[in-house]
Amino acid sequence: MEPTREVHATLVDLLDRIFDKGVVIQADIIISVAGIPLIGVNLRAALAGMETMLEYGLLKDWDASSRAWETEHRKGQVVPLEEGEEVALKVFGSFYYSEGIYTAWRSGWLYLTSNRIFIYHQDFRELLFEARIEAIRALKVRTERNFTGKDRQILYLLLEGQRVARLAVLNTEELKGEIEAIMKMKNLSPKAELNIDEYEERATNFLRTGERVKCRGRMWHLVRDTSVLGDTWKPGHLYLTNERLCWWYEFERRVLFEVPVGEINASVEEIRDLSTVLKHKQVLDVIYSNNGSKIVASFSGKETLKWQAALNRAVAKQDSGAIEEKETCPQCEKEYPEETLLKNGCPACGWRSPRLKREVADVLKV
Repeated sequence: MEPTREVHATLVDLLDRIFDKGVVIQADIIISVAGIPLIGVNLRAALAGMETMLEYGLLKDWDASSRAWETEHRKGQVVPLEEGEEVALKVFGSFYYSEGIYTAWRSGWLYLTSNRIFIYHQDFRELLFEARIEAIRALKVRTERNFTGKDRQILYLLLEGQRVARLAVLNTEELKGEIEAIMKMKNLSPKAELNIDEYEERATNFLRTGERVKCRGRMWHLVRDTSVLGDTWKPGHLYLTNERLCWWYEFERRVLFEVPVGEINASVEEIRDLSTVLKHKQVLDVIYSNNGSKIVASFSGKETLKWQAALNRAVAKQDSGAIEEKETCPQCEKEYPEETLLKNGCPACGWRSPRLKREVADVLKV
């Protein structure tokens, strides 16, 4: 193994190297007092993924004993089924947990039965997610990009109380079809349309009064950091509103970047390498002014051209001082002034924005 030097390596590159080829740590330490050596430390360590370890004949006995213990451990585990409940589908899946300050995809075995759908973590004997079949009001599959940059299908379930659950399995369409089949046998049918944009709007609590979203989407952002970790690409959501461009970091549940639309000068789309591993990715550089200086904020995703067009329109509107802007109705696709759609709804088909629906509901309650 030849030693290599990579000054621009990131944490992702280090983890990739550890799992792929492994690293060898070698250190000789001598602790001296007044020039007299007192303690000597000699360190020799190999750090690698288990496949690499086994390939070189290391940890074979420990691996065999760990697998044997796991097999015996799983034999005694019993899935908490109800009396008379029959399993229609069992697959490994994940549920997006977003209660409180903790947000993460939690994984386990997903069971679809004649009565309910739930995800069970066998090691902790814990129900990560559970919903009765009768509680499902609507379901929809949407393709989203995960933190590795790959697309995958997510199943959205609209439940009682306007709760929305996000589930991920290997074959999402199969799961959706099985749920619909069980609902049909129970003479149940979806009672509502699942508007994913409306669900996402409920997550944008950081928006100010009167602030309206013009463009939104999942985008990676190059977060500047002067610490030892250096600049890092992180996944999140980018929002362009009538007031600002902001990036929401879902892991910390806060806005990590924002700039007023009036301070945006231009945007440039190009293909470049994000790291030694992530190569030839679409990058959008947003150039803006701050205290007389020109600053560049970088974002990466599949729809950089769409974002560049949206930013160019926003900048052009600021420059021209345009007052009225037309938008397309999401339901009938007819164009009307933006203020008309947001304040009164669509004159043609009656569509109303989620925010307008809530305002009307609040007035009726009073």
